[in-house]
Amino acid sequence: MASARRTIRTMCPMNCHPTLCGMLVDVEDGHLVGVKGDPENPDSQGFLCIRGQASQEIIGNPKRVLFPLVRDRRTDDAWRRASWDEALDLVVARMQTAGREAVGFWQGHGHFANNYGTRIASQLLRRFANFYGCQWWHPAMICWGLGGFGIGLTGPLETNTKEDMGAHANLILLWGANLASQPNTGRYLSAAKRRGAWVVTIDVRHTEAAAQSDEVFVIRPGTDAALALAFMHVIVGEGLYDRRFVDAHTVGFDRLAEHVRTYSLEQAARETGLAADRIVALARRYATTRPAMILLGGSSMHKGANGWQGARAVACLPALTGNLGVPGGGLGPRHGGASHGQALGNIAAVTRRPPGRYLPNQMPRITGALLDGRVRVLFLLGTDMLSSFADAEHVAAGLVRTDLVVTHDLFMNDTARRFADVVLPATSWLEELGCKSTNTHLYLMPKILDAPGEARSLTWMLRELARRLNLVDFFPWETDEGPIDAILDHPATGRATVAALRAEGGIRALRISHVAHPDRVFPTPSGKVEFYSERARSLGLPALPVYVPLPGSDRYPLSFRQGRTLTQFHGFYDHGQALPTLARADPEPKLWVSPADAAARGLEDGAPIRIFNDRGEFRARAHVTGRIPSGTVWMRDGWTGLNRLTSGEPSIPDDAVDIFDFSAGQAAFDATVEVERAG
Repeated sequence: MASARRTIRTMCPMNCHPTLCGMLVDVEDGHLVGVKGDPENPDSQGFLCIRGQASQEIIGNPKRVLFPLVRDRRTDDAWRRASWDEALDLVVARMQTAGREAVGFWQGHGHFANNYGTRIASQLLRRFANFYGCQWWHPAMICWGLGGFGIGLTGPLETNTKEDMGAHANLILLWGANLASQPNTGRYLSAAKRRGAWVVTIDVRHTEAAAQSDEVFVIRPGTDAALALAFMHVIVGEGLYDRRFVDAHTVGFDRLAEHVRTYSLEQAARETGLAADRIVALARRYATTRPAMILLGGSSMHKGANGWQGARAVACLPALTGNLGVPGGGLGPRHGGASHGQALGNIAAVTRRPPGRYLPNQMPRITGALLDGRVRVLFLLGTDMLSSFADAEHVAAGLVRTDLVVTHDLFMNDTARRFADVVLPATSWLEELGCKSTNTHLYLMPKILDAPGEARSLTWMLRELARRLNLVDFFPWETDEGPIDAILDHPATGRATVAALRAEGGIRALRISHVAHPDRVFPTPSGKVEFYSERARSLGLPALPVYVPLPGSDRYPLSFRQGRTLTQFHGFYDHGQALPTLARADPEPKLWVSPADAAARGLEDGAPIRIFNDRGEFRARAHVTGRIPSGTVWMRDGWTGLNRLTSGEPSIPDDAVDIFDFSAGQAAFDATVEVERAG
């Protein structure tokens, strides 16, 4: 009998938000035989990048964790296979000994492989933490939350869609937004260019997006607020602002105008490294081109103590120029951004949370709680904590002191190898039911393959923990479809269900507006764009957008930054090294160094180097390139050990991190370094 071959629609697991790509999976006799882009997916239209193509290497991978593992001491030779019952009984016993407030859950992107945008895993985990009364921290703090905080203080948190940008924008500023992390946006950028739109890149290096731009402005790291304030100096000083919009939809303009008049172009040029006449020309172009859209960086741009201030200042620009609530204007697609009307149901059961001593959603406070013993049992779910948290040496010192570290993941990673006591095998995106959401569409992700070995989903694991802890009503649904249906039960989805999506071929358009804030109502106390924020002042923060220079160092003169590439995104799959395609394409860490800085240190392209400061050191190879200016060095994020160099100090006060429904408690991640040839 001939074997049965099927092609099934799903989504890529790589979560390159806001890009999410459709995928067609070929299965024969219960085995994966290939993946390709889905030409009928309205977001990706058949596109699938190297990351998506490599995802098929997850299935059948010999490095994959397939059975529960436990060890009595943290050495490589101590691992032994265990049953799920033994592993979970051990975990629950340690949880009960530590006490619920000393148990913490930290979740990474690995657990969003088939539910990014719908937050199914995150909501279930938060629901568990609320029923049990343990620590739970919002994962946005590791990524886009700090930038979202700055935008939120100003007001325009919603984003226009990529489709709107392609159809209507006449000027597009890619401000710290590298299309390597959102390639689906590139198609619409090209469409806008064909219409005659002018495209500008503003970044700390010549990114992949720079090649598609008409102008490139390379600025010094951490000076985005300085540039935005200089724009406002020109726009206000030359009367180029939209008086009607400012009068009707903003507060604090007079104070802002007085504030930016004192901010000279000479100061901006000195801080950013740009010529003053170039700043003036771009400010005038932005103010006089209608409509104009800004795509603001989602994560890398905000890795600095002043990163939120850059987002706060840039978010003022669309309001000054009347570019909010119009097609082709406002802020375009960004990490964590939502379109107008995009929303979901909530199953987190916040009202079930008992009183307790809960840590704020503040990365440095989590590190501190590990160090002083307030968190003794730590669950790491789809995350490599050492590669994602700043000041990794302090994180490691805290992990040493824990009573129990549990990881639930597909592959071992550096944190698991060094500190885990229990490793639990997770299911992949093809082995469990899921559903993703972009800013415009819902996508069903059906269970396609049986899980290998004894891999189990997060849902299954939480149900088992809840049963052992007697958390009655944690999971009141009969099947895994239940929580998904509850989350999708919202007007924005058309009250979608798993069954309805299945009947519709797995795709449904959301009921959203492609234009952000079409009603000109903003999520601020005044309901308007707040140039002057009384809320910020009450939190001990500047009420007006300001620029605060990052600290320099004579001993460590190079400003270190990190970001995304086409081969990698966060620390997935042991930094991609578990997947042969990605490991070949990006086999080792490389530091971008300018020719001038390389020559001053006697380094040639490919030289082994030591990157160091007072916090620690990291080994890599030099990539000598004219695409980065002197004084700045850059590396792809996620490499184990890279964050030995970065600052774990808080960026904003504890009281400020949760004023929105996402967390902004990201550590500073600032680092100045020196580089020398490795011995």
